[in-house]
Amino acid sequence: MESKTKTLLNEQEAEKLERIAFILKTVAHPLRLGIVHLLEQYPRLSVSEICEMLGSEQSLTSHHLQNMRLKGLLSVKRDGRSMLYSLKERDVSLIIECLENCQCNM
Repeated sequence: MESKTKTLLNEQEAEKLERIAFILKTVAHPLRLGIVHLLEQYPRLSVSEICEMLGSEQSLTSHHLQNMRLKGLLSVKRDGRSMLYSLKERDVSLIIECLENCQCNM
């Protein structure tokens, strides 16, 4: 019976690690990290607000927002003519916060 419990825990740990790796791969770009950082501070932002705050081009920013939305990290809500983006999961912020606090030989 113990071996089944060990295997189950290993499967759960493997799933957790897969989820972390998925999030890291999805945000592994300076602009995407900037977007996450902004959305941690401001609950909902439009593409134009994000572009203004990051000094980025709208087409490139929209591409990254769409990618993160399709991968389930962001949610989007229409407000008139604007699309407002927000973080869908707190996990993204927690993982990035952990990395920021890590001393990782820096």
